[in-house]
Amino acid sequence: MTRAGVDIRTVAEYLGHADPGFTLRMYTHLMPKAADRARRAVDAFFTQEPTGPSAPVVPSAGST
Repeated sequence: MTRAGVDIRTVAEYLGHADPGFTLRMYTHLMPKAADRARRAVDAFFTQEPTGPSAPVVPSAGST
């Protein structure tokens, strides 16, 4: 389910687990490539070309 993009909270609810942490502890061994996916996501984030400010520009007091 997580490979298909379902978040861990939804998986936990589907399995009847009250705590998503329990679900992760029980089934982490079934997700050996998760660390690789996380590394690729971080690498992709930091290698993107800047497209503009990453946060809204908020004018300071007194500026118009």
